Amino acid sequence: MASTEGATSSFWDELTSPVNLVLIAIIVYLLYKILRSHFETVTPAAPPPPPMPKLRKDLTVAELKKYDGTGPDGRVLLAVNGVIFDVTRGKRFYGPGGPYSAFAGRDATRGLATGQVAAGDKEYDDVSDLTADEIASAKEWEEQFREKYDIVGRLLKPGETPKIYSDDETEDKKSQ
Repeated sequence: MASTEGATSSFWDELTSPVNLVLIAIIVYLLYKILRSHFETVTPAAPPPPPMPKLRKDLTVAELKKYDGTGPDGRVLLAVNGVIFDVTRGKRFYGPGGPYSAFAGRDATRGLATGQVAAGDKEYDDVSDLTADEIASAKEWEEQFREKYDIVGRLLKPGETPKIYSDDETEDKKSQ
């Protein structure tokens, strides 16, 4: 019987070693997490908010400023090369608190062309002083926005009159 006591004592010593106690604790924790996740009831995700109606109109710089994501509808618009895009779907980037929120409700042409995310103070920026490379960069950004976001209309220069869009008029994203 002495050999049985020695075996039990040796087994107990192995089981209670610090390394084995840590491993046992990890195994028990993982089993707990697995069993808990297995028996948890899955709550259905909240349905996404209904899509906003399409906005189709030309805007002045002053009118565009209202669409910076802080309005009641949360709509975010920005303009590139005179074309206004509805970037509300990308609100986490362009909306309040986003990394590109300085572009929300503004003409983003200069900032995108130069790579500087800063809000401009100009009423209307004709961007005529951009270099050829910066103009090409702005054009590339415009094409990317055309592929991803809906076109709202044109950014009006001072003195320009807005175009009246019909309700059934669709915008060909490759035109304009």
